[in-house]
Amino acid sequence: MKLSSTFSVLTVATLVHGHGYLTIPSSRTRLGSEAGLDSCPECSILEPVSAWPDLDVAPVGRSGPCGYNARVSIDYNQPRAGLWGNSPVARYSPGQTIDVQWCVDNNGDHGGMFAYRICQDQALVKKFLTPGYLPTDEEKQAAEDCFERGTLPCTDVSGQNCGFSPDCSPGQPCWRNDWFTCNAFNAGDRRACQGVDNAPRGSCYTSIAGGFPVTKKIKLPNINVGHTLLSFKWNSFQTGQIYLSCADIAIGEGSGTVDPPASTTFSTVVTPGASCAAAPSVPVVFNEKATTAYGQNIKVVGSIAALGSWNPANAIPLSAAGYTNSNPVWSTTLNLAPGTSFTYKFIRVDSNGAVTWESDPNRSYTVPAACQGQSVAVDSTWR
Repeated sequence: MKLSSTFSVLTVATLVHGHGYLTIPSSRTRLGSEAGLDSCPECSILEPVSAWPDLDVAPVGRSGPCGYNARVSIDYNQPRAGLWGNSPVARYSPGQTIDVQWCVDNNGDHGGMFAYRICQDQALVKKFLTPGYLPTDEEKQAAEDCFERGTLPCTDVSGQNCGFSPDCSPGQPCWRNDWFTCNAFNAGDRRACQGVDNAPRGSCYTSIAGGFPVTKKIKLPNINVGHTLLSFKWNSFQTGQIYLSCADIAIGEGSGTVDPPASTTFSTVVTPGASCAAAPSVPVVFNEKATTAYGQNIKVVGSIAALGSWNPANAIPLSAAGYTNSNPVWSTTLNLAPGTSFTYKFIRVDSNGAVTWESDPNRSYTVPAACQGQSVAVDSTWR
């Protein structure tokens, strides 16, 4: 049911939890979650606002184009040293068509429309790339206006289905096919946004009820820039809420390499479906960069029995078979069931048995669904 009053919007917004965020390329929100700082990455919500049917009318306020999570008091418009905003997480070629993905929570799928945007006013964008600087609300709004002008149309990708929203009527401002659209909110099994990929629940991480990935293609502008932002915006149909997140990317300059963030990074997996059978367990490869001295070993321990239930005596040892002075990588592989969520840390064990824990916060991970024979990698650096 479409809500018609501010009171109704506020009531439903209070009762409905979960929601969505950009996952590929890795958004600042995703990195915040992987670093253990954001306990609900899908909860960066701009509310209460007029999200429908005019997709552009709501001012962003403190949310800005990168999002603000009031639940954990994190403003993703400001870079955080060693975690996000300091370097690109992905590099692309000018004009390249790329796959992008966001994750919607099972309990917070409000339908509607979503868009990917790039602001080409680099003077504005740099305010969101400056270490230690928090953009003002006025700068956030100016950047948001620029990102709206830089919407990357669905129609730019040949062969991509860019129909109109089934929950929008001709003549309404939402009757536009440059944005991407979810399915009808009150549809059957393929309802709202979660049916877009037709992927199983838990194929991407959300903290409330398990997530569904929503994958599309966008064509990047023909520009060269060493560090800019790709902003994701989802306007809810059911509630007066908008979700914003952004990823640090490069286009053209220095393409072909990626500067890894200090936090854990996860590999992309292929979602099981008609093309492949789902694996009952997924090989999860932990790769940890940790410089050690002779006689020291690296182990991983965590909240589940397979990781020793936080008991260092039962921690899983990593192998130094691939260790070099220039690339001190320790690795191990564990077979875990899809959807398994856990927190964990790496420990360094001296030859005399003394244990050193890496610094807080705890790391966290949810095993994605994957095709049989496919593994996933969890790459991180000792902290």
